[in-house]
Amino acid sequence: MFTCEICGEDVPSESEMRSHLLLGHLEAQVRCPLCSLAGVSYDELQLHINTAHAEEGLQQQPKCTNTGTCQTGAGPHLRCSLASNKGTRGVPSCNGAPNTDSSNRVASVGISDGSSNEGCSNRVSSGGTSNVSSNAASSNKVANGNISDKVTDSPRAECLSHQNKACMNGHSCTPQGESMHTHNSEADQEPVKTKHKRLSSPRKDKLLPCPLCSSVFSDCFILQEHVELHLQDKNVMEGDLAQGFKCPMCSLTCSDGSALQLHVELHLEAGTESSHSDMQLARRLQQEEDARRKAEEDKREAAEFKKLQKQFGLDSRGGYRRQIERNMEKAVSRGQMAPAEFHRKRVEVMESLASGVDNGKTRTSGLIAALYECYQREGSDIAHVWLSSETDHYCSSDGDQGWGCGYRNFQMLLSSLHKIEVYKGCFTDGTVPSIPRVQALIEEAWCKGVDPQGASHFDRKLQGSSAWIGATEIYSLFTSFGVRARIVDFHQPTGPGNTHPQLFEWVKRYFSVSASRGTRLPPRVVQTTQPPIYLQHQGHSRSIVGVEQRKNGSLCLLIFDPGCSAGNMRKLLARDITGASLRHLRKHPGSLKHNQYQIVTVEGVLSPEERRTRIVNSRSLRADRIP
Repeated sequence: MFTCEICGEDVPSESEMRSHLLLGHLEAQVRCPLCSLAGVSYDELQLHINTAHAEEGLQQQPKCTNTGTCQTGAGPHLRCSLASNKGTRGVPSCNGAPNTDSSNRVASVGISDGSSNEGCSNRVSSGGTSNVSSNAASSNKVANGNISDKVTDSPRAECLSHQNKACMNGHSCTPQGESMHTHNSEADQEPVKTKHKRLSSPRKDKLLPCPLCSSVFSDCFILQEHVELHLQDKNVMEGDLAQGFKCPMCSLTCSDGSALQLHVELHLEAGTESSHSDMQLARRLQQEEDARRKAEEDKREAAEFKKLQKQFGLDSRGGYRRQIERNMEKAVSRGQMAPAEFHRKRVEVMESLASGVDNGKTRTSGLIAALYECYQREGSDIAHVWLSSETDHYCSSDGDQGWGCGYRNFQMLLSSLHKIEVYKGCFTDGTVPSIPRVQALIEEAWCKGVDPQGASHFDRKLQGSSAWIGATEIYSLFTSFGVRARIVDFHQPTGPGNTHPQLFEWVKRYFSVSASRGTRLPPRVVQTTQPPIYLQHQGHSRSIVGVEQRKNGSLCLLIFDPGCSAGNMRKLLARDITGASLRHLRKHPGSLKHNQYQIVTVEGVLSPEERRTRIVNSRSLRADRIP
């Protein structure tokens, strides 16, 4: 059983207690039948009627229609009205018969009428008015704004309702009964406003427990607000329960928490059973993804490798012979060459390849002498000019277009060395080999042990390919011939604008030092005995055959480019050339702006011992780095 701490009613369950609190105390409103007072508890209303309307109740009380005797001190009608308004258990009716509950407790400020076992027993759980009947005289006391009328206990309870009327227990009312329902003169003269103020400030000397939780309050109004919050939370919870419980792992909605728990446990059990298979599936998917990614990387690397092979002539396009035949076939198909001429040129190519000697179709001789004469006549703004020894120019042909610059520069250097007495013994004959023959000579140098890393790079195979060669291959050729060669690496720019002024100064010293030997003041134009310089940078190579120094101190290199056609180079042989005709030979510092340049110079002949030493040291070939 649950007992309401507000009115004392007993209810069988917690849900009925919530309904009782909502209907009986939250929604019901108690009003004074004699004035506009409202919003107070029943016991406060009783106290208000006994204090503020005591005389009005006695003067205007109507005759009670009930046959019984009223048990109030405010008159039969008022008590009946209060009882009918209250409508709860624990309040005696007008006929004097008690309700089914023998004990009534009031949680707020209330009234407890206590009598013997013949009458009703009412107890006050908080401060209020207590009327106890006995044979002894009654005493009226007012304390803390509440009236307490106490009399000694007696087997006979005095009637507190009406004067000169029979008690329900068969006893007659004493004269003190009237005094028990009246106040002293001071209480009657107290202003009504002060009494109302006392009604709004009930006693707090007793703690009031919440019927729905373990909270305890000293104020009945705070307790009522707390119970209202309980009821509101209950309504919200019931609304949430009406919506159901949604599974966090799927879209299923369960009616209650236990069903949801069982449903989630089924999810977890199924996940445990399938975890092994899920792990295998994840591992297989990861392996497939890795294989796919590796295949894509291999495909991309293969495409890049083929691109590099094509760029450097290491693909299967064929070498010098295959390219020249393909170009002649295209010329015949376009009508640019007659079939008879095609066969005639093809025979010439075969004879040249068989002999290993260049046919001289792309060679231009006498250029250094022509430049010397031109500078003697022109160049008033030039302070000094240094030229290399006599060098022939070799340009690219239909057989090596796009990849033969390195071979053509070697032919230029070799043509110069043939004209210098000290180098004539290094070569068996004074001929210039063809490009296929140069490829064969490089392979022979690799076989002697020169530059094994370079040999591995080309897989020791150059003949029949269109592979590019660079400074290391030129060094290998000269070393195999017994010629002392040197590689100098200008690995980074040394001037503003990505220029290489140290390269220009180095070239000037190379040519001018040999020209100034034995003379105090060198002439303005000097043709030295120094062979040209092999110049390599990314994607192309050229030959440096001289250097100019202008009157303002600036330097300019004179360069033979294999990409320049034989027709343009032969124009320099004319006697009426001017300085303007040399513009395709001149390279100012602003024209050489690659990040790195390498040069190969020839500096004498190697002895057999030095040659063997250089071959051994070429296993880890190193260049002189500047700066």
